[in-house]
Amino acid sequence: MRQKIYSKDIILVLAASFFYMASSMLVTPLITGFTESIGASAALMGLVGGLMNLVSLFCRPIAGNLADRVSKYKLSFAGAVFMTLACVGYIFAPNEAVVVIARIINGFGFACCSVCMATWMSNMLPKEKIGSGMGFYGTMNALAMAVAPAIGVSAYQAFGYRASFVIALVFSAAVIAVIQFVGDKGKPESGISERSGTGRTDAEKNNAESAGAGFAGAGTAGEIAKRRLGLIDVRVLPIAMIIMLFAIPYCATQSFLVTYAEVRGLKISVSLFFPAYAVVLIALRLSLRNLFDKLPFHVFLIAGALSELLAILFLSIMKNNAVMLLASCFLAGGYGIMSSVCQSTAILLAGKEKRGLANSTYYIGLDLGMTLGPVIGGMLYGGLDIEWFYPVLMVTMPLAGVAYIFGPGRKRSD
Repeated sequence: MRQKIYSKDIILVLAASFFYMASSMLVTPLITGFTESIGASAALMGLVGGLMNLVSLFCRPIAGNLADRVSKYKLSFAGAVFMTLACVGYIFAPNEAVVVIARIINGFGFACCSVCMATWMSNMLPKEKIGSGMGFYGTMNALAMAVAPAIGVSAYQAFGYRASFVIALVFSAAVIAVIQFVGDKGKPESGISERSGTGRTDAEKNNAESAGAGFAGAGTAGEIAKRRLGLIDVRVLPIAMIIMLFAIPYCATQSFLVTYAEVRGLKISVSLFFPAYAVVLIALRLSLRNLFDKLPFHVFLIAGALSELLAILFLSIMKNNAVMLLASCFLAGGYGIMSSVCQSTAILLAGKEKRGLANSTYYIGLDLGMTLGPVIGGMLYGGLDIEWFYPVLMVTMPLAGVAYIFGPGRKRSD
């Protein structure tokens, strides 16, 4: 049965997705400082900061396979339990070794929840509403990413690190509570209709070709490769590459904007950048929600690439808050919008029974971008004059176009 986009189950899954993201995002800006406060070295601080995403990168393919084989409820429950245990570890950690273990556990839980919640949500949506529905899903994640760090930092300043981690624990426990009331437990798809030899109906294959708007199924060779690999969906690899390239400038900015402004002596309020980004992103996702299901992928790719190029340009020339805020607006129109578009496209390229694998492949690209952004930023910061920091990052957008043009299985018709 196809459900409405505002059904009770969908609203509950959206709420659960907010809570799991809020739990992780509350901890992220605090964990390195907390680790230092209990005796960690600078090198270990950096490792702890990136460890959750690193663990998640390797766990997502496994979580993606499980999401297609077990109940989405069970996998989400397991992920939320892992995240709750990680928060308990942070609260009572006597030394940095316990924090490292907790970050690893957090990575397991984050991988399970991120892949499973997106798959669960997409399976509840009518095919013609996947783009707008996943836009709402992305909006909840963006809201968590804007609200949770502010809550965490405020609680830390008032009560200390461990009190902030208690709030993160409440968020992860809320996931466990909320999903108990979801009626559709997200059981694995089976026997949707008569299937072809590749495991998808002809209608599903046709839908993947049209919904991808430029990407088609990779054909027999691609299907064979997909079955052999088992941990990725090769049809989604170009999408994963594109979101990785969009994420690199965003994550480099996230890690180095404060330092960049200080080195250049800019009189700007860096603290305004990401709240402004989040507000604009939410407004864009809500206003464009109907277009996500109507416009082809390459339209969003072109608009998103131009928007992100403008963001990088404004960041390279900014001298005041007005230009900085313009950069945050265009970055929302670039990385912010493309993260939703790429995810919904990845889902539509796969058959319904393979959406977990498609989601995990998408998140591999996102995790790589989140890892490479700070690494590349550090290389640019240490190896080049600071004025070249953002101009060099502009190369990512032409590369995203190359990934689209030469991606396997691209449908070559204009």
